[in-house]
Amino acid sequence: MSQPRWQWENATAGAVAGFATVAAAHPLDVVRTRFQANDGRVVCLPAYRNTAQALFTIARSEGLRGLYAGFLPAVLGSSLSWGLYFFFYGRAKERYSAKREESLSPGLHLASAAEAGALVSLCTNPVWLIKTRLQLQNPLHQTQPYSGFYDAFRTILREEGWRALYKGIVPSLFLVSHGAIQFTSYEELRKVIIELKAKGRTERPESADEMLNSVDYAILGASSKLAAILMSYPFQVIRTRLQQRPYTDGTPRYMDTWHVVKETARFEGLRGFYKGITPNILKNVPASSITFIVYENVMKLLRLGRTKE
Repeated sequence: MSQPRWQWENATAGAVAGFATVAAAHPLDVVRTRFQANDGRVVCLPAYRNTAQALFTIARSEGLRGLYAGFLPAVLGSSLSWGLYFFFYGRAKERYSAKREESLSPGLHLASAAEAGALVSLCTNPVWLIKTRLQLQNPLHQTQPYSGFYDAFRTILREEGWRALYKGIVPSLFLVSHGAIQFTSYEELRKVIIELKAKGRTERPESADEMLNSVDYAILGASSKLAAILMSYPFQVIRTRLQQRPYTDGTPRYMDTWHVVKETARFEGLRGFYKGITPNILKNVPASSITFIVYENVMKLLRLGRTKE
């Protein structure tokens, strides 16, 4: 198989998987973002007791539009992120394995995932910032709301300059550890499952992928995602708080990453760094299963189409 074609297939499967993930779980993403941003000291953000009450309140006061606030940049960002991630990750693995006969070590899987994550963060940070701001818009807001993705982009450039589009880039780069942990866990757990299934077979299959089904991919995706969430979640809270829209006089709510860390630790303690983790787990663990099921099955379809040519 030629390398360009393999990379194209990785990017296509990743983009399709990303769209399916966002469409299935976006309301939980809105709830998570609002929990993360609410430090208890800002009056323009509603307070919710729990995930279910938040979903009910948003649906009642803002309707379906509130539950799907920021959907366009979420779809764009997720599809771009997954497509670019699988593309860069595949490229990195090919480069590291070019001069190696044995399979890649966990360290090289980690390096491949970290490299891909950093590149994706630099490419997509403006999209995620706009998504965050659209999701935080609510009836309590005192500023003129953005009418949509393009209006948000244009207003941010006019009022804050292009540098504002990269607010939160520092915790975003730290969040590379999330993807690195997830993909390394996925790859290592995948090897374990394949080895366990291979022991029970008398005939050797043509490829390792033939031994795995959608249930296996769902378990792999959920397990690897849960490990990544628990270890990297505080960086998501920090990024969300940095990406909030400034006050009406142009003053940012938080000056930089260290300011968020100090203020959150001072007023909320450790619990503040894990605000919104329940909707985050409810959204991302099943969503990760969906992503990897779609990704692996799209890859199989693309391979099948190629063998028929």
